[in-house]
Amino acid sequence: MTITETLFTICNTSILMAWGLLLLAPKWTFTLRLSERPFVPLILSLFYLYFIFVNGGLGNVDFSSLEGIIALYENSTPELIAAGWLHYLAFDFWVGCWIMRESKKKEIKHLYIVLPLLATFMMGPAGILFYEGTKVLLKK
Repeated sequence: MTITETLFTICNTSILMAWGLLLLAPKWTFTLRLSERPFVPLILSLFYLYFIFVNGGLGNVDFSSLEGIIALYENSTPELIAAGWLHYLAFDFWVGCWIMRESKKKEIKHLYIVLPLLATFMMGPAGILFYEGTKVLLKK
């Protein structure tokens, strides 16, 4: 197993455990601290930067067109793909923590945010939509 594969596996496994805490142990002190401080996204960000650095940067990526994004993935290295995945993991977890904090302030029961959290974990932006829909349905 390469260093890239090892670091990727560590990050991927760690985020699964962190999401498990948000979903299954939301009132545990450690989970509350995890959701109130951006430790997990910050750590993932360090690995993200490492993968970008090892790759030699992003090169001449055209982020302004779909063709440019397709070219980025077609010409990618394992490190660049890992960095892209960590980008998703960090931001989705950040949003999941925000949902936890805001739902707590709005006194929304945890059971009502399980679906939005799962959607955020699996489909990022759809989770925000589900959470906002939950607030509307609950009139919060």
